[in-house]
Amino acid sequence: MLMIKAIIRPEKSSAVLKALFEAGYIAVTKTPVVGRGKQRGIKIGDVTYDELPKEQLFMVIKDEDKDFAVSTIMEAARSGEKGAFGDGKIFITPVEEAYTISRGVKEL
Repeated sequence: MLMIKAIIRPEKSSAVLKALFEAGYIAVTKTPVVGRGKQRGIKIGDVTYDELPKEQLFMVIKDEDKDFAVSTIMEAARSGEKGAFGDGKIFITPVEEAYTISRGVKEL
C-alpha cells in the first residue's frame, strides 16, 4: 500500500476530489494547511505573504494504482495547460500497516 499526500491550491480542491471520485478513489481525507514552496510566498507591494493557504488531500491506494492516481490528481490540480508555480506537490510514501478501528481489522 502507498499513501499519496497532495498539497494543492484551495480553488482546485473540488475538481481534484471530483476527479478522484470518478476514477474510483472515494476514500480521501482533506485538511486545510498553510505553507510555502520554492516560490517563497508572494510579495504584494511591501507585504510578503509567507504562509499561503493550501489543501492537503491524502489517501491510501494499492501499489499498482500509483501512476493512475497521481496522473488523475495532476490533471485536475494543474492551472491551465502548462501549470503554474504554486499548483502544489504530491508525495508518495509506503504504508506498512493500516487498521480499521471500528472492526479492529488489519487491512491488506
